[in-house]
Amino acid sequence: MRSLDHPQLSSVSLSDALAALADPTRRAIVRVLTDGREHPAGDFDLGVAQSTLSHHMKKLRQGGITHSRPEGTRCWVSLRPEFDERFPDLLRTVLTLDADA
Repeated sequence: MRSLDHPQLSSVSLSDALAALADPTRRAIVRVLTDGREHPAGDFDLGVAQSTLSHHMKKLRQGGITHSRPEGTRCWVSLRPEFDERFPDLLRTVLTLDADA
C-alpha cells in the first residue's frame, strides 16, 4: 500500500498554512471537510481535472491542514484536528473572510 507524507505540525509555519489556503479551490476543499468527516477524493466535484485536484490535495497535506489515508484504490481525506491546536481559528477565519468576498 502506498504511503503519503504528512509533515510534523511543529515544522509547518503560518506562511506554509496560508500559502496552502491561498487558492480558492483549496479553500473549497477545506470548506467541504469542515463537516468533520473523512471524505473520499471523489466527493469533491469542483470542476477541475483529477490531476489538478490531486495537486491541490497535496498542497493542503503539505500545509499541514489535511490528512490523506489511502485505502485500496481510494484516498480518504479529512482535516487534521491538531491543525486547529497549532493555529487556533485560522481555518474558520479564512473561510469566513472568503465567504464575505
